[in-house]
Amino acid sequence: MLIHFASFTLFSCIAVNVYVKVFTNSPFLVCMDLARSREEVIDPKYLWIGPDGKNLEGQMYVNLTKTGKLMVMGFKESMSGAYTCTLSHKIIETTTQEERVVFEAYKFMVYAYREADHAYQVFVRFTTRECELAANSQFFEELKKILNNIISDLTCHILESSYKCHSIKRPKQGLLHELFVSFQVNPFAPGWEEVCHQVPYDCEDATNMRVQEARERIGEFFNKQTYALKHEFQTVPTIHYVDNSFSVTHIDSCRPGFGKNDITHKNCASCCVVCEPGTYSPNNEVTCQICTRPRVKKYGATSC
Repeated sequence: MLIHFASFTLFSCIAVNVYVKVFTNSPFLVCMDLARSREEVIDPKYLWIGPDGKNLEGQMYVNLTKTGKLMVMGFKESMSGAYTCTLSHKIIETTTQEERVVFEAYKFMVYAYREADHAYQVFVRFTTRECELAANSQFFEELKKILNNIISDLTCHILESSYKCHSIKRPKQGLLHELFVSFQVNPFAPGWEEVCHQVPYDCEDATNMRVQEARERIGEFFNKQTYALKHEFQTVPTIHYVDNSFSVTHIDSCRPGFGKNDITHKNCASCCVVCEPGTYSPNNEVTCQICTRPRVKKYGATSC
């Protein structure tokens, strides 16, 4: 008479990072690795544990299949954290029919993320007769009004605008004077939140589309200045656009509770990823700050 003994073996795997856009469903997390999925699995059982340490079976916000796949639905910042699955299955020896139970643990670090909010820093230059000209400041104020009017219907506006006048000596030319103008094209003009409420799940996408359109309109405005100077003016104005001086720098910002980290989250380097416990972001900067006294134990903190 043969006596069959059951033995137990436990294997663990390295944690895999997964990034889920807020308010969307996560991809299916599979409770086995690629090698195991290509093999026969006898009497598999799956136990999924969420970040709060509780069994996920029967929870309303998850889709848990019979084959051990997990989807977290309507993902929020607070759902971020470690999701672990223990797969148990049997291995039966062909000759002795001895049964051996194997436990394999799989860990997923799941993070909520948002798309970064875009803005554009614009630099442009204008020739003027002299730096002390009173009309310089009047021209600058009028330019801001014109640009704001061009983009106002997009709920975008001009911020952090400034100018400086510099004297320039170019080869084989006399002394010139130019206004160096700088301003930011920003998508958060008054009323932007009402527009955002119409598309709450993809607010950043809608915001970024609007500010991209605003940047294109402003670029077209300065292109027309070049055309007008060449074809429409018989006498060149005292203050006029310097051809090809228009340049743009892309600026990212993150919503409070989110930040960028291309080292920790290199697979989502351009994303605004939820701040981890012990860190926080109170504003629209792109970095999660470390709490001096780590009392924050939740994801997405906006203060210590």
